[in-house]
Amino acid sequence: MTGPRAYGYTDTLDAEHYAKALRADIRGGLTSTPKSTAPTWFYDARGSELFEEITQLPEYPLWRAELGLLQLHAQDVAALTGARTMVELGSGSSTKSKLIIEALGPVDLRYVPVDVSADALHQASGQLVQDYPGVRLHALRADFTNALVLPAMPEEGPRLIAFLGSTLGNFRRPGRGAFLRGLRNLLRPEDYLLLGADLVKPEHEMTAAYDDGQGVTAEFNKNLLHVLNRELDADFDPDTFDHVAVWNSAESHIEMRLRSRVEQLVKVRGLDLAVSFGRGEEWITERSAKFTVPGLEAEMSDAGLRTQQLWADPSAGFTLTLAKAV
Repeated sequence: MTGPRAYGYTDTLDAEHYAKALRADIRGGLTSTPKSTAPTWFYDARGSELFEEITQLPEYPLWRAELGLLQLHAQDVAALTGARTMVELGSGSSTKSKLIIEALGPVDLRYVPVDVSADALHQASGQLVQDYPGVRLHALRADFTNALVLPAMPEEGPRLIAFLGSTLGNFRRPGRGAFLRGLRNLLRPEDYLLLGADLVKPEHEMTAAYDDGQGVTAEFNKNLLHVLNRELDADFDPDTFDHVAVWNSAESHIEMRLRSRVEQLVKVRGLDLAVSFGRGEEWITERSAKFTVPGLEAEMSDAGLRTQQLWADPSAGFTLTLAKAV
């Protein structure tokens, strides 16, 4: 490809990756006790629209808090790292990364957005190369929850790996440690990791963020049922489930759940599976860990990462941490 809109693209996933992963997770999750599935499957087109609405809700300060910290400290990130390559995991629309790109200086900067969605990568990359024609962009379709291999790149200065949005909180504790060690192994001595994390707050604030008064999060949670009906030929009736958000203090995470209003048998024909639900039985659809600063630093230290700088929004309970490999 040539011209100002050109960008590189590497796809490490086979065409059936989504379908295989969906089938494996739903079969395993709906036959376990308690029922529990990954939050990945919320995000079809409608789910993504609903999440965009959630980020603007007054009860959900996380997205705005991180954006505010980046607006305040992107220049600090640039000055401390001197990065000439930025790799963003779970890049999505790349909205927040633009602040860092501008701070690093987009002329001759290499940007590598990493996402499982080819559509999201192409949409965001096409816009970015128009907005920043000097950026050398190489989109990478990959599942970063597995061992990540970056495209071959010339070693031109430090790299910054960004993992924003407190997506780290979607990993349970053992998986978080393995994931952080994987990130540490990607870092050369001169490289940096920028990590966004949501902090523990009063319980009523945390549960409200996942159970807003307008019912947007409830619709987002129930959208999972529409996805499974479409993708796996299931016959879930969303009206027979209630949205629930619960703080699990033992695990330090919020759980989004779907609670069955009735005793029912659901057929998931795409898996040749019949799933029974008791009245009041709950299915965990998302776990979102909340951190303390000492706890997060301890987990990072265990993974071989040392904090270089931490920026916090005390009012919203959110942090950005800049770290290096030990």
